[in-house]
Amino acid sequence: MIHVVIPSGLRKLTGGAEHVELVAKDVRGAVAALDARFPGFAEALGARFAVAVDGEILQDAWHEPLPAGSELHFLPALSGGA
Repeated sequence: MIHVVIPSGLRKLTGGAEHVELVAKDVRGAVAALDARFPGFAEALGARFAVAVDGEILQDAWHEPLPAGSELHFLPALSGGA
C-alpha cells in the first residue's frame, strides 16, 4: 500500500478525503487507481500539479516506482515571473 495525500484543490473529487491508501507500482498506476476510484481525478490533475514521492519533488515522475509504504503528494504547480 502507498499513502496518497490529496491536495485541497482536488478534495471535492474525493468526497473531502485528505488521504487515500492504495496499491500501485508507479505514479502512473497511482493516478489510474485514483481516477478509477474518483472519476475525473486524472483530468483534474492535468499538468497543474507537481509530484513528490517520499518528500522528493520529481520532474518526470510518471514511471517513478512506488515501493510499499511510499507517500505520494500532488503539489499545485507554481509559476511566476513577469
